[in-house]
Amino acid sequence: MRVYLVIIDETPESRTALRFATRRAARTGSAVHILALVPPQPFVAFGSVQATIEEEARDRAEIMATSAAGSVLSEGGLMPHIAVRIGEGTKVIHDYLVEHPEVAALVLGASTEGGPGPLVTHFAGPGIGKLACPLYVVPGGLPEAEIDRLS
Repeated sequence: MRVYLVIIDETPESRTALRFATRRAARTGSAVHILALVPPQPFVAFGSVQATIEEEARDRAEIMATSAAGSVLSEGGLMPHIAVRIGEGTKVIHDYLVEHPEVAALVLGASTEGGPGPLVTHFAGPGIGKLACPLYVVPGGLPEAEIDRLS
């Protein structure tokens, strides 16, 4: 089965990418994987404080991924696979793709402000040759009607 991998965060462009992937998967009989990234937290001298900070960041990412999964289920009738990973974004995504060879496309949303965003910049630039699947970049400002038409 074809799988669309969407990286979800708190940005509106990630929701645009999720809608595109959901609609595309529903139309093609495919699946959606949602990957929420938790960036490494800066080092804090006290271990218990560090653990609390990391736990709160992971909890936020899990809530965000669960909310995204609800959108996939309600919009496309699909139950997505959810993963939450801690680490540097591009490395985590590369590792995920190695672990999941069934992923047929990485779907990212491009920011409408201040450049396309760090993941799009990496994967559409120097990282494109290292991808194990095609990359879909969905413009973050694309209206829902256009997303629905194009997917």
